[in-house]
Amino acid sequence: MDGSNPADFAEAPMAAFRPAEPALAAPTLAEGPRFRVRSLNLAPGEATALQSHLHRSGHWVVVEGTAEITVGIRARLVGEGEAIHIPLGQPHRLENPGRLPVRLIAVETGCYLGEDDLIRHEMP
Repeated sequence: MDGSNPADFAEAPMAAFRPAEPALAAPTLAEGPRFRVRSLNLAPGEATALQSHLHRSGHWVVVEGTAEITVGIRARLVGEGEAIHIPLGQPHRLENPGRLPVRLIAVETGCYLGEDDLIRHEMP
């Protein structure tokens, strides 16, 4: 084999393999070797992709608005002052079904916090 492709071989352009853009702004508020605290903001009607993480879990506290949070196959409305735990490896999604912005504080913990830990199960 010389590494050349057959004449009828079509190769997808590299642009097709770009990583997806982040669904929302998430500035880091605090960080350590095994934790990160971020502020997540969603405008009305916005949603994240259904995703999971291999090496981290999360604890989300809604501080403004009402979010619809899906963990596994169960979705629930989480209001201001309420919290929800996202177990390691569990598919989850954040949505703003309301007319007001949603802000939550996400505490992520685990042995690895890199963004390449993310697995997207579907796009928003």
